[in-house]
Amino acid sequence: MSTYKNSHHPIANQTDEMLFKQYKDSSDAFFMGELYQRYTHLVYGSCLKYLKDAEEAEEAVMEIFEKIMLNAFKYQVEYFKSWLFIVTKNHCLQKLNQRTKAVSIEKTENQPDFMEFQPEIYLNDENEAENHTQQLKPAMEQLKDEQKVCIELFYIEGKSYKEVSELTGYSIKNVKSFIQNGKRNLKKILSSIKLLLW
Repeated sequence: MSTYKNSHHPIANQTDEMLFKQYKDSSDAFFMGELYQRYTHLVYGSCLKYLKDAEEAEEAVMEIFEKIMLNAFKYQVEYFKSWLFIVTKNHCLQKLNQRTKAVSIEKTENQPDFMEFQPEIYLNDENEAENHTQQLKPAMEQLKDEQKVCIELFYIEGKSYKEVSELTGYSIKNVKSFIQNGKRNLKKILSSIKLLLW
């Protein structure tokens, strides 16, 4: 039997805050179910606005209410509706951030892959490929420190410009400059040791 029957107020007349508190006190999913019925269409609309994908928005709605149910005891909520939309916004922004990280920054910005630094490798000659790869390492060592570290983080470790900036302390503008200059210098170094590049 749902605990709402002990209340003096019919469920439909209870405020959002009353329902949320009763859910926190009892862990009875009935109360959260009522809140879900009241706001699912609005939460879905907000998710769709951010995510631009109906299926992903539907999934986000379920995730948001599941998150609330699991962590309700942590929250002190004075105005449920406003708080719910803050949770919704943060959840969607988190999903967008995850989506961005799933696509490598060099692909989305048409940046060349790190393999462009490497010599043209003929797969039927493993020894030649290994030799070329080994020659790349000393070539990298000839770069200036700031160019080397930015290229390694951006191309080898797959970090974004922002992440490279945060890790090195260089501004994003400087990071881009170091990478571009480093690429140019590395090409010259590789050409000087007669490796086929591009």
